[in-house]
Amino acid sequence: MTSGPSRSPPSAMMRSPLLRPSLHHFLSLRLLGTAAPKAVERVAADALPVALNFEDPSAFRVKSFGELLRALGVFQLCSVPVLVNNCGKLMSVARTLLGKRGFALLLRPSVYAQFVAGESEGEITHSMEKMSSLGLRPMLAVPIEEDLGESTGERRYNDNLASMLECVDMSHSNAWSKDPMMQLKITALLSPELCVKLSTLLSEQQYDLDLLVRAMDGEPISFPGLQESENTHFLCGLQRLNKVGEESRSLLLQDVRLSISESFCLGVKLVRGAYMDKERKLANSQGCSEPVHESWEHTNDSYNGSLDILLELISRDPQRYRIIVATHNEESVRRAVQRMGELGMDKDGGSVCFGQLLGMCDHVSLTLAQQGYLVYKSVPYGSVDNTLPYLVRRAQENRTVLQGIRKERDLLRLELHRRLRQGLRQGS
Repeated sequence: MTSGPSRSPPSAMMRSPLLRPSLHHFLSLRLLGTAAPKAVERVAADALPVALNFEDPSAFRVKSFGELLRALGVFQLCSVPVLVNNCGKLMSVARTLLGKRGFALLLRPSVYAQFVAGESEGEITHSMEKMSSLGLRPMLAVPIEEDLGESTGERRYNDNLASMLECVDMSHSNAWSKDPMMQLKITALLSPELCVKLSTLLSEQQYDLDLLVRAMDGEPISFPGLQESENTHFLCGLQRLNKVGEESRSLLLQDVRLSISESFCLGVKLVRGAYMDKERKLANSQGCSEPVHESWEHTNDSYNGSLDILLELISRDPQRYRIIVATHNEESVRRAVQRMGELGMDKDGGSVCFGQLLGMCDHVSLTLAQQGYLVYKSVPYGSVDNTLPYLVRRAQENRTVLQGIRKERDLLRLELHRRLRQGLRQGS
């Protein structure tokens, strides 16, 4: 869920359902329906979870001395606005001056090592095993996507599909997590231009869910509002997405059976939004009001309100609803943990988990994991050249997060100073 109704190219996670009714309409029926709601067991105040402490640098004691130094150096660079805002141009210049090999040698031990799991399966396995030992779960991210004006044709999208299928195999063939996940960008399987057009069409008229399912199975469906070439491309994209799901057919069938018996299932990755600049530019170009919330406070209210609704639904029927609380915001994390305690929800029940980016917000991720909550880290992998565009876009989308990492940087510095003092005492 973004901070406003999005018309930018959407993203999706594996096993995310295509929803026919609007979320607002469904929740209104669910929460305000005439049927008596299932009683929710409340817990006593003394059974509530211990308040999370995100101010303790001891969470970083699991990191090596070299990892502390690298993180401090990278975060110092990320806190400089001019570097973050122009990182794409600066990296392009550096690559030109240093050449491909020199540029890779510069980035691999620094920015790449901080935010990317590795390139070979051996490197990725090493990173995942270490993450698992810390109580964190990997959510592998295929670092492939396109932006408007970058469409490359069906052959490239099919190549992207092959990379995603490799990611699915890697996620499920290793014992990194008992409930493995992966994530992908729809714009790696479908052109961004068509995604924008579909977003506009769907805001006016919802496509029948049955048509989408039949199209994913290969039936030549004609969708209203699309030209013949667009319709053909859309059908190919849906079939590519379906192939990604077929790698986990048993899980898919399980979800289908549940959706049939219960009539509806909902899985949500709750985020604050990333395409705000694009949304504002698009709204201004079309003479529309901006769909983004007017302030940070309004965005927080929207996020926390949505979080409360979803946790309430999960507490009533945890088999029908799941949520990834995907945020680096400490107050939202605390709110989720507090509400889970109030509603008597299990920390590791599987219906609620938390998500942060690899290499960032580790003081939150590690603290949550140490307290027994389910925590996933979004883990991109691949070569420097393949992951660079992905990292640049994530940096630009998360500018405010990157520029607000002073606290994590200070905690890393405190842990580094503690080790230095400890080393001096042992040396004397």
